[in-house]
Amino acid sequence: MNDALSPKEIANHLGDAAVAVAIECVNQTGSTNADLLRRLPHLDSPLLLAAEVQTAGRGRAGRNWLAEPHASLTFSLAWPFFRRDISGLLGLPLAVGVAVADTLAGFGVAASLKWPNDVQLGPAKLGGILIETGSVQRAGYRQPWAVIGIGLNIALTPQMLAEIGREAAQMPQLLGHRNAVLGALTARLAQLLPRFDADGFAPFADGWNRLHAHAGQQVSIVDHGAVLQQGRAAGVDANGCLLLDTADGRVVITAGDVSLRPAAAAMSANAGGS
Repeated sequence: MNDALSPKEIANHLGDAAVAVAIECVNQTGSTNADLLRRLPHLDSPLLLAAEVQTAGRGRAGRNWLAEPHASLTFSLAWPFFRRDISGLLGLPLAVGVAVADTLAGFGVAASLKWPNDVQLGPAKLGGILIETGSVQRAGYRQPWAVIGIGLNIALTPQMLAEIGREAAQMPQLLGHRNAVLGALTARLAQLLPRFDADGFAPFADGWNRLHAHAGQQVSIVDHGAVLQQGRAAGVDANGCLLLDTADGRVVITAGDVSLRPAAAAMSANAGGS
């Protein structure tokens, strides 16, 4: 089955959003996020850029994002905001995560969310979200934009799994349906993002908590191998910050260069010196 990414096929699944979002697909690029960030001064409306292969794909904190060519989804969506500035985009990666998980549910994939920007299937990572921002001078004001980068594993070869070096999830049953998945997700984002522009993350907090992969579990917040906090994960607040119930009471963890791990895994990593 030919499952090459196709603007026409993706647009067929966009519904009403087809008139609002331009679509481009390329065989190879360094990073779709970097490409769209460079093009922001020349954009007047949302643009979806999908690549079969990214040679310099990035995850959070500058980590490399590895994906199987022609058997993954790696793409970015450039979206303008009109009611809030860049500082008002706190929580956007979590809201996008809700859109991703809800879209995959429509294809029979029961994904969950790991704070702050990972998509899981069972205990393993299925995908990630990287949002970068910029602004463009427009008629007396600076127009805020978000470039929403998403990577999802569809099928992984044993070689790719070995290269990733940790447990990774995949959705091989969706091979042959990548255009449909990408179109459905873009359509959902086209509904979500204007609401986020108007109301911020608060309307999506309950949805994120419903999908929380570590709800009620003992977890550790880790930064570059050092444990910063330990406690029971209690979900997120209206701003998208993680709530952690510790021995000293509830603390609020803000987004940043931190990782959330189950407490046992963090203790094991510390014992191994990593």
